[in-house]
Amino acid sequence: MKINVAKSAGFCFGVKRAVRIALETAGSGGKIYMLGDIVHNEDVVSQIEGKGIQKIKKTGAGTGKRILLIRAHGERLNTVKKARRLGYTIVDATCPMVKEIHTIAREMEKKGYTVIIIGDAYHDEVRGIKGQLKTKSVVIGPRGRIPVHALSRIKKACVVVQSTQNREKVSAILRAIKKQVKNLRFFNTICRPTKAKQEEIKTMPVKNDVMIIIGSKASANTRRLFEISKTLNKRSYWIQSKSELKPDYFRRAKSAGITAGASTPERTTREVIEHIKKLTRKKGGPKKGDGSIFSQKK
Repeated sequence: MKINVAKSAGFCFGVKRAVRIALETAGSGGKIYMLGDIVHNEDVVSQIEGKGIQKIKKTGAGTGKRILLIRAHGERLNTVKKARRLGYTIVDATCPMVKEIHTIAREMEKKGYTVIIIGDAYHDEVRGIKGQLKTKSVVIGPRGRIPVHALSRIKKACVVVQSTQNREKVSAILRAIKKQVKNLRFFNTICRPTKAKQEEIKTMPVKNDVMIIIGSKASANTRRLFEISKTLNKRSYWIQSKSELKPDYFRRAKSAGITAGASTPERTTREVIEHIKKLTRKKGGPKKGDGSIFSQKK
């Protein structure tokens, strides 16, 4: 059975950068805190916490050298300001592409535009975008109802997008918004790694008998990869680690496509690939000339 690995599988630039900053900060001394998970992946979170970085629910008063590490998804402005007042040193690991969304939202608000965010309302990134603004924003989720009445009262608006959203769903929502808001500016802030992953996931499920999507159940971008894959290939499976693989997934399959969310470590993907090889290998192992093929493309 062939194993074909997506070129875009695994860590994106923003996650690599955030993990690197976290590990470098861990070696700098002092107490280091995070308001939540560095990224949405349990293995990465465990690695970070193993270096002594503590996860907290809110900042509080204290003494000594204290560092607040801002996660890849970003944070509200007021939260950062409060932490500084309390004496924390801020180390910002926000993804640069998310920071770009923050900048757009603030600048458009200054120009008098109502900011509309297409994204998951309770996702950390969306909360961070909302938290850049002084005025109330409008959040429209990919599965949510279009708030026609609220939109019709807006004179001019700008639209930004959570960086990991599905492009097709965003386009559909944008068309609905345009019917209600005539003076509208749109900023396609879906990040490049997300676009690359979604382009590959449009073709891989068609070219492979089975699709395995690797990533945490808390990962929004992994969920979207799975959703797209499932519409194209019913034999699409979303797993977090090799332990969730089942032999039945590969029954009568000649090829398996593998991709991984933006927060999935390469180590996890390698472990999944090796386990698939074990599950699909004939008893006694592949023999010369028996037609068994194990290929990995990345």
